[in-house]
Order: sequence, then structure tokens, then C-alpha cells
Amino acid sequence: MKYPNGIKPIIKHNISYNNRGMNLENDINLSNEYYATNDIAYIYKKPTPIQITKVDYPSRKKAVIKEAFFKEPSTTDYNGLYKGMYIDFEAKETNNKTSFSLNNIHAHQIKHIRNILNHNGIAFIIVRFNKLDTTYLLKGEDLINFIDTNSRKSIPIEYFKTLGIEIPLGYIPRLNYLPIIDQIYLEVAHGKYQ
Repeated sequence: MKYPNGIKPIIKHNISYNNRGMNLENDINLSNEYYATNDIAYIYKKPTPIQITKVDYPSRKKAVIKEAFFKEPSTTDYNGLYKGMYIDFEAKETNNKTSFSLNNIHAHQIKHIRNILNHNGIAFIIVRFNKLDTTYLLKGEDLINFIDTNSRKSIPIEYFKTLGIEIPLGYIPRLNYLPIIDQIYLEVAHGKYQ
């Protein structure tokens, strides 16, 4: 192409990779919908328990909640069944590039993960490092071990790189985490899924 005065214009493109159109919860919800539609697994987002105290009823079909409060702390974000195994996990995002703050996981959630593990359920966390555009699955056992053996208030990214497994983003399903469950839980526990 011939440019005026023979000078090629400099074109700046401001490309932002922030959020890439979806957040972690949306990615997991879309993946779980795919799993259910294809009869692979049934994993659901748990609703937060609330107590409704005031409702406006202009008509039966147009009732609006005006006031409510949380009845009790919620446990983890998701639970369900996959290949006969109970799955329970928490999903978190962080903008920190070097670590994941344990302030993001509440004491009652840690207790819940311990309880699931004590009863031979599958428990884990999925953590997305937004600024690194990376998502990891960390087994509940490794999370609990870190909490029990460290005085740190955050889990370094190296811990995720060493003991966690990166979940690549895809198209359908968006965040295909079940092959990781096969790899780290079911193949070891049952052999028959190898």
C-alpha cells in the first residue's frame, strides 16, 4: 500500500485481556451446564441461604423482596455428583500475581472442606489468577496441609504451580475441570477409570 509522503502511519491498538468476557463463576456455570446437558456430571452452584423479612406485593406476579439478610454462612460454592463420587468445591479469583490470600476463604469454609475430606468426598478449590490469566485446581488435601503447616497468610503461586493443576480455558466446556478429577482422584481411588 502506498502511504502519503511514503510514511507508514503508526497505529496503536489498546488490547485488554482483562476478564476476556467472562469471570470464573460464569466459566464454571457454563461448564457445569455442559456436563449436565451431556449427562457427564451434575454439579450445582449452591444458593446462599437468606431470610426474607420484607416483601412488596403490588400483585402476585410482581412480588419484590425489599429486605433480607443472610441466615447463616454459606459453605462452599459448588457441589454435586460425578461417577458416583461426591464433589464439593470453592471458586475464587485474585488480582494478585504472586499469591492467593487465605482471607478469601473463611474459617467455616475450611471446616466444611475438612468435613468433606473426612467422609471421603472430593473437595478442592479452583483459583483464577486474573492478571496471569491462569486458573488452578488445588486439592482440598493440599489446601488443608498448607493451612496446617504454614504461618503464612497467603498461598504463593509456586505452591499452585507445584501441587495444583492448571485448567486451560476452552470453548465447550469453557473450564473443563473433570479430566483433572479423573487424574487426581478417580484413577487413583478406583483404578477402573484409567
